[in-house]
Amino acid sequence: MPETEQPWYVYILECGDGSLYTGVTTDVERRLHEHNHSAKGARYTRARRPLSLAYREPAGNRAQACRREWEIKQLSAGEKWRLISAQRPKSR
Repeated sequence: MPETEQPWYVYILECGDGSLYTGVTTDVERRLHEHNHSAKGARYTRARRPLSLAYREPAGNRAQACRREWEIKQLSAGEKWRLISAQRPKSR
């Protein structure tokens, strides 16, 4: 599939120490596995395993995903947690 047709995503991982990591990818599950189990994960996440997927948001293309990643990275931790909470299903 040509790069222009691949779906891009912005994702937020919750690290083992409770901090959050934001990134972009075309395959969220593969990227989460890399962060948790290989040297391909970001240096930040390698020291903070285990990681879990807290949030994912589709983006039209890489440029849009990177812009949205930057926007999310400008948010405070509290604002990021509100974004995550808004996406999670409500428990009854």
